Amino acid sequence: MASINLGYRANTMRRLPPLGALRAFEAAARHLSFTRAAAELCVTQAAISHQVRQLEDWLGLKLFARRGHALTLTVEGGSYLSELTHLFDGLAEATARLSGRSEDTLRITALPSFASRWLLPRLGGFRAQHPEIELKLTTSTTLWAHTDDSFDIGIRSGLGRWPGLKADLIAREYLSPVCSPALREPLEAPTDLRHATLLHDEPKGAWRAWFEHAGAAPPRRTSGVVFNDAGMVLQAAVEGQGVALGRLLLAADDLAAGRLVQPFDVSMPNDFSYWLVYPRASAGRPEVAAFRAWLLAEARGNA
Repeated sequence: MASINLGYRANTMRRLPPLGALRAFEAAARHLSFTRAAAELCVTQAAISHQVRQLEDWLGLKLFARRGHALTLTVEGGSYLSELTHLFDGLAEATARLSGRSEDTLRITALPSFASRWLLPRLGGFRAQHPEIELKLTTSTTLWAHTDDSFDIGIRSGLGRWPGLKADLIAREYLSPVCSPALREPLEAPTDLRHATLLHDEPKGAWRAWFEHAGAAPPRRTSGVVFNDAGMVLQAAVEGQGVALGRLLLAADDLAAGRLVQPFDVSMPNDFSYWLVYPRASAGRPEVAAFRAWLLAEARGNA
């Protein structure tokens, strides 16, 4: 049987500190904060402190100097951080090559409704500006657990608080009745909706909240068609199936093109907004920074 030369000595015994402790130190040193390191690695601050102390005991020297609440690196700690950053970057590049993933590939997870109604019509603009960046877009309603390394960035709806992730506001969301122009004529006041078929986006109670916001009593029956996707609600409205309580950001293109109209100038702020989320450690990646800058500029132009 032929032997394979792997390019290293099989009897080499490496003396390495605990790899978990190295990762904890590198994150804490980069942030100069045990709290931010804990958020990035999804562990407790006590776990980071324990692992750093374990590494210092293993090395027999101090890596951090603590002055009050401020955390600084010792000379040895700064030198070690520089070496580790270089090695971790090399490991990340080697892993990307092995998995066939280019460092210029940006993996995005987005809500189906946001992707279909707002992002896709505009994505050609980003490709025109950055043809060197390959995009891989996946839609899902499940919040991305960023520790699984499946994606680089996500677009989600919420309050903007996701532990371990940086969140940039894309746009506030407002709700307002929208319908096909063919259904517009009999709708002069919110009370006229009592004769209309109402299209619901989950949670279904949003219609009653809008009637209250508009200062109008809701119809006795608000039954209609219920969808679990905001994009489907708008498409049903475009096709004349009823009046939707539309998310105005997602309806922007249909409103501009005249496929949908707002029968009443009454919009209600939604509790949730749209956010771009990503690990703090990824903020400096060129493709992440480029997409972030483009997306937020597009959103401002749409406001």
